[in-house]
Amino acid sequence: MEATVGEELGVGYFFSFRTTLGEEFEGQIITYDRPTNIVIIQEGTSKPGGRRNVRFLKTTYIKDLTFLRRGDDPLDSKKCFLDLPSLQAREEAALRQAEAEAERIGVGVTGEAQSIFDALSKTLPVRWDKTAIVVMNEVRVSSPYHPENVIGGTPAANERVKKVLELERRRLQVRSAA
Repeated sequence: MEATVGEELGVGYFFSFRTTLGEEFEGQIITYDRPTNIVIIQEGTSKPGGRRNVRFLKTTYIKDLTFLRRGDDPLDSKKCFLDLPSLQAREEAALRQAEAEAERIGVGVTGEAQSIFDALSKTLPVRWDKTAIVVMNEVRVSSPYHPENVIGGTPAANERVKKVLELERRRLQVRSAA
């Protein structure tokens, strides 16, 4: 299949695909990139403004394909509609999400410190301040992240952080012993 798939795939044609992983779907060929052996397939509705999925599929993963019909050029600029404001909003949301996820990763900390941060973040608002964990913007947990390294905040907040920290340390010890 790999050697001839490029010649078999015509832009605009609709095919039924079966992958080597057992997945089956139908779609229209948008383009085929010969150097990388990747075909770009558009799935979804043909209704204007309807949602579509676009797949980048390595042709070596195509186990079987069946020609369904010939279609119009999917890249015809007169028929393409892009909702740019919606796409820009999705991009901005994805960037904000990626930035938020990146801020949750400690720089220059051990895996154990990251596990403790992750455990605290499940129930409390936390952030990194260099290698210190700041909980509820008032309690600080410094390396080596033991209950005696908890400082600041109200007595109740301080005790809550110490309790979660003790439980997470026990869980990490059980995991490492197993």
